[in-house]
Amino acid sequence: MSAKGRSRVGDGPVFRPVLLTLVMLGAALLIVGPLAIIFVEAFKAGLGVYLSNLAAPDTVHAIGLTVLTALVAVPVNVAFGIAAAWAIAKFEFPGKGLLTALVELPFSISPIVAGVAYLFVYGAQGWFGPTLDALGIKVMFAYPAIVLASLFVTAPFVAREILPVMQQQGSDEEEAALSLGASGWRTLWSVTLPNVRWALLYGAVLTNARVMGEFGAVSVVSGSIRGVTNTLPLQIELLYQDYNAAGAFAAATVLAGIALLTIVAKLIVERMDPDRTG
Repeated sequence: MSAKGRSRVGDGPVFRPVLLTLVMLGAALLIVGPLAIIFVEAFKAGLGVYLSNLAAPDTVHAIGLTVLTALVAVPVNVAFGIAAAWAIAKFEFPGKGLLTALVELPFSISPIVAGVAYLFVYGAQGWFGPTLDALGIKVMFAYPAIVLASLFVTAPFVAREILPVMQQQGSDEEEAALSLGASGWRTLWSVTLPNVRWALLYGAVLTNARVMGEFGAVSVVSGSIRGVTNTLPLQIELLYQDYNAAGAFAAATVLAGIALLTIVAKLIVERMDPDRTG
């Protein structure tokens, strides 16, 4: 398209106001409205009722379990993302395309399907289930299954953020460091990671948000045991099914608050990253 043609796009007296109105209306109906309803319904009965709903033992346990899962899953997937992106961007090896596809695979599979797959691998009738039972190790319908499901659905986030940055920067700096006698680990910590720090932080923020809000895969592998394996999203559903709407909305404000903090963190990272702002 020519420069003249591009200048005419959106310059009409009607097109731009109509487009902006439709976008704002869509955002209000699809995002702002439902988000506002969560907080309105949560605080409708007063602050005291809201706090008492949040202090319910099962809800407190669900919040703690969700945070504990994030504390395990996020660092593991940060390490995995760094390793996968570094291998793909900096080295040539047989199966490189396959590794790239495997990193992207969790985005192509429904979380519920992933949960069912874990049941067939680690469940009582799965490949490793009988062996694990004989060893007294419980994976399914317990905390390890929640972590495994969370690791699966969030595996690509960090790698997807830092891989393009690593590929764009090439390997000249790493090769220079190695030629000066730096070890592989020293090169990683002193050269590679500082160059991708903002993308790495951005990926970690997205990973944390997804772990906190994951429902599908966790609902399959956890068993949704009240006060035992219910994460916060599962607890919200359970409260709503129990006709405790006030408790469900109170718990939902925690996830909504995490989502808002994630957006703020995302904006801060983008503003601090010269590659994104420039």
